[in-house]
Amino acid sequence: MKLDLITQKFTKLFPGDLSGNTMQRQTPDVMFCSVKPADFINTELIDFNENLSVEIGLGNLESDKNFLAAQDLPDNVETYATAYAGHQFGNWAGQLGDGRAIYAGEVQNGNKQTEIQWKGAGATPYSRNADGRAVLRSSIREYLMSEAMFHLGVPTTRALSLSKTGEDVIRDIQYSGNPQKEQGAVVVRTAESFLRFGHFELLSARKQDDLLKELADYAIDNFFPEVRSENNSTKYIDWFQAICNRTLKMIIDWYRVGFVHGVMNTDNMSVLGLTIDYGPYSMMDGYDLEFTPNTTDLPGRRYAFGKQGQISHWNLATLANAIFPLINDAEVLEKILDDFGKQFWVKHDKMLANKFGFDEVLKEDEKFFTEWQQTMQDLTLDYTLFFQQLEKPISEIKIEDFSNSFYRSLNEIELKKLSNLIEKYQARKLKNNISETESLELMSKTNPKFILRNYLLFEAIQEAESGNYEMFFKLKKALENPYENLFPEFNKKRPSKYDNQTGSSQLSCSS
Repeated sequence: MKLDLITQKFTKLFPGDLSGNTMQRQTPDVMFCSVKPADFINTELIDFNENLSVEIGLGNLESDKNFLAAQDLPDNVETYATAYAGHQFGNWAGQLGDGRAIYAGEVQNGNKQTEIQWKGAGATPYSRNADGRAVLRSSIREYLMSEAMFHLGVPTTRALSLSKTGEDVIRDIQYSGNPQKEQGAVVVRTAESFLRFGHFELLSARKQDDLLKELADYAIDNFFPEVRSENNSTKYIDWFQAICNRTLKMIIDWYRVGFVHGVMNTDNMSVLGLTIDYGPYSMMDGYDLEFTPNTTDLPGRRYAFGKQGQISHWNLATLANAIFPLINDAEVLEKILDDFGKQFWVKHDKMLANKFGFDEVLKEDEKFFTEWQQTMQDLTLDYTLFFQQLEKPISEIKIEDFSNSFYRSLNEIELKKLSNLIEKYQARKLKNNISETESLELMSKTNPKFILRNYLLFEAIQEAESGNYEMFFKLKKALENPYENLFPEFNKKRPSKYDNQTGSSQLSCSS
């Protein structure tokens, strides 16, 4: 790889603590701290994403496996961790920062900049009494899911490599007082930028308005070509509008594919509108608006599937408060946020129309969508498999074909309810202005044939922990082609034996 292309733009522009001290502490006057990754003496490369490496400008893998495990770094790579803050489960948490992430720097390839960081490479001043390590279990989940989301067409960070560190890490997966040894691992993550809402919240809370402006200018100049940076009178307003637009697209895509993030704290929100920080996430199995995969979220279900639009709106409001010193116009910010709420439902209904194969949203569709949603909720039908059964000429849709999406036996009344819904769908589809063939093409591009379900990840992780990566690579091939049914054995509902399985249906922030 062309490691000499890695630069340190961020650290050259902003104040930092260059001491290399990893003692966990408040860092009030800086935006980053220099840190060195931990020493791992027996690393093993599991997978390298060569296509991504070529795309971002680093080239093919040659003899740099040590770099991918954060070892034997070249002199031009000056590693660091950034400071940010955030609201966690709705409460102000103060300074947080990169507790498990260490930056290598940026790569410039033409007009595109890509940041590179390791996750799990050791402690930083922001590790908050933790060790900065990651385990193989959570690293596989992040590596595969971030790539799955990319191939589904969802804005996301990406994964460049996955390595084992050769050391054991102690984790209490369910916070039950029963910690266990697990295999350590490191993921190399990439994104145009890992800037979060929390970076701006931190500077605002510290009343460092000059730095707040500098960071906003840095973001606009490097990552927001749609914002005209020379138009100083509306630049920051236009920038906030762009963040809202990007966030909206991301959230709608989450609903399209059935993704539940699980921990939408503001420190886990990207200003670039990227899905970031793959922890206690899940793809939707049985449809449930109240479903949250995160055991920490169970009391209030703040981050449940059906609340993700509402929470993204709340998070954007906290960002608006943070950047208010740059805009000083509450009315214009309130209007942008109000428009976000209205546009959410417009975009959401258009997305649903595409999933059903409708060429446009009719006035009557609101009632149909509501009935569909209630039926899915009441009958707990599998979200992905339900739409797959609709993807055929309407005359060929049969009620018995939906049995593969049932998570329990339906009684006669429930079957009649589903049958009535399908009949209304068939009647509605006759009002399309496009042909049946065009409608099915629209559905095939919108509805995935493969989703990376948690039970599949659980099985792959179990095998990988014993040294068998066959399922890992099979899943990787499947997720790279999510709109094809390459492996029919993966295209089925969650088996009942995983209904209450820790690490599959039940996940914690340690996941």
